[in-house]
Amino acid sequence: MSGKYPRIAIVTGATSGIGEATARKFAASGFGVVGNGRNAATLVAMEKEIGPAFRGVAGDASESSVLERLFAATMERFGKPADIVVANAGRGLGGSVKDADLSQFEDLMKINVTGTLALLQKAAREMLDGEQSAYPKAAADIVIVGSVVGRHISPFSAVYGASKFAVHALAEGLRREVGPKGVRVSLVEPGVVISGFQAVAGYSDEMVNGFFEKFGPLLRGEDVANAIHFVVTQPPHVHICDIVVRPTRQDYP
Repeated sequence: MSGKYPRIAIVTGATSGIGEATARKFAASGFGVVGNGRNAATLVAMEKEIGPAFRGVAGDASESSVLERLFAATMERFGKPADIVVANAGRGLGGSVKDADLSQFEDLMKINVTGTLALLQKAAREMLDGEQSAYPKAAADIVIVGSVVGRHISPFSAVYGASKFAVHALAEGLRREVGPKGVRVSLVEPGVVISGFQAVAGYSDEMVNGFFEKFGPLLRGEDVANAIHFVVTQPPHVHICDIVVRPTRQDYP
């Protein structure tokens, strides 16, 4: 089984949006994929649809037991460890600093920051030993999905943006730590992507309609997945550290 798949990827948040599109893109490219999400039924459906190239692991990606299962699943299903990890799981939270719902803030930080940090730690530790002997013949990639509001402050999503500023700092810190040892760490910062993200974040229909009017056509998950695929398919000595993907008409943020 292991010889059939040139790259093995772990993708969190794989049951919708950018994560699902990335898992599907990788599988269509011949990669073996272990996808994580909270919706077990969706993962089962994806396994049936995509076939042997995809294995689902249900659970909260911020929990250490789920992370252990994710990395173990690559060996169980594909016979070799992951050489791509996409840290995509996260949630939004609408509202400014003045008006944000602080009752949801702890969950936001747990998923977006603490959970991402745990995954980055696990991925770096798993990849480092193997890549130091494999580089530059083989690549190892850790890709973090950030946001344009983690680069440019938006007063209307400042609380969510703060979580992404933190994630961006973790990405750059890890890049400087493990890049010299052959592991590429890349940050992908999407603009407005239309998906279930807006509903979970509590964005009003009026706000979402405003996105269409101001910036449409908006990005889809597939557009960001294409960028992620481009990043990880460069030759091992080529490192795309940071890439911003916006709808053409989105001027800001």
